[in-house]
Amino acid sequence: MYGSRDTGASKAAFPRWSVGTIQFNFIAFANSSTMTKTPDFSGIPTYSGPPKEAEIQSRLRAVAELGVFRHALPQHLGGLGDNFAELVKTHRNLGLASRDPGLMLAINAHLWGSVFPILLYGSEAQKEKFLPQLLSGQWLGGHAITEPSCGSDVQAMTTVASPLGEGYVLNGEKRYISNVPLADWLVIYAKLEGKISAFLVSRDDEGCQFSHEGALAACRGSATGSVSLKDCRIDADRLLGKVGAGAQMIQKALEYERAFVFAGIAGIMDWQLAEVVRYSRERRSGGVHLGKHQAISHRISDMKLRLDTIDLWLGECARLCDAGQRITLASAQTKLYAAEAFLQSSLDAVQIMGAAGLESGSLMAELVQDAMGGRLFSGSSEVQKNLIAALLGTGDAYRPNPQAN
Repeated sequence: MYGSRDTGASKAAFPRWSVGTIQFNFIAFANSSTMTKTPDFSGIPTYSGPPKEAEIQSRLRAVAELGVFRHALPQHLGGLGDNFAELVKTHRNLGLASRDPGLMLAINAHLWGSVFPILLYGSEAQKEKFLPQLLSGQWLGGHAITEPSCGSDVQAMTTVASPLGEGYVLNGEKRYISNVPLADWLVIYAKLEGKISAFLVSRDDEGCQFSHEGALAACRGSATGSVSLKDCRIDADRLLGKVGAGAQMIQKALEYERAFVFAGIAGIMDWQLAEVVRYSRERRSGGVHLGKHQAISHRISDMKLRLDTIDLWLGECARLCDAGQRITLASAQTKLYAAEAFLQSSLDAVQIMGAAGLESGSLMAELVQDAMGGRLFSGSSEVQKNLIAALLGTGDAYRPNPQAN
């Protein structure tokens, strides 16, 4: 499903990134010491209700120790030297073992919000300082884009950065930020001289405050909160990338996030489907097992079809990334389909299980709420449709020639 690699091969394909005129082309020679093994996630507790913050941190450190943060990254920077196909496989296995959409959301926010932006846009000094700590799980990261009155329209953000001496001062507020207030560092986007730029901000910086405000009742295996910036002073070396490169960086981060955030959730949907099949066999109705009724078996068939289609889209995104190709369209298609499929399958699971699916503490019921969140994070389903239409040359991207007629 994800493609396999010949373990006897002497050379492994490595992802290639382009940022402006700077190109990253990493090629690793594979041998028995560099080939990755499937991590054993049996020690990761399965989700059994909203965890405390200390438990969230403990789970993230545990998956970091198993190398979850190191996929699709070059060895000389602390990565495993493998590819995005392996990342998808690992995330899917972790989702199946943990059954925790919140954990998967936290991991993706950490990777696409901080690790990869630093990899792609950071200076050598920034990579040396941040990547070892982020990949080992010693530091938890993320990014801050959304504001109380600014979501998908990033140009409407009001957070500003102003030059001050040998650095910058930041003012503004960010809301609904994954991994806050637990994060140690965030890539915070703000307007500098009217241009969206990115800054590395620590929770310990004077004038920066992380809070629980804006916490969500979905994906509760992760933390979500707010960031307040009041005359937050940072040094000049905290600027990530070039002034004005922020919009491009946001687009790149969201492309990765949309492409792969559902890899772990696909594993959860695999467990969900297995539970529904088991229930349909054990539950009796009208003198036969529940699954004998077409109204039930057809729903189960649809759940399987959705899951396999998500896996195909994830595999396509991984293939494109590993080939060094753009994923703008594929990632939007993946996110749109997977989000809608997760919600419908979660509703079907509860419908099949009836009242048992709505019992207090039922994971099936919580997954419905999580799936509602899945239609919103990384850009809503409507945003994905707008993007797909624009990439096809219509919608927001089409400007008819007034002189054509």
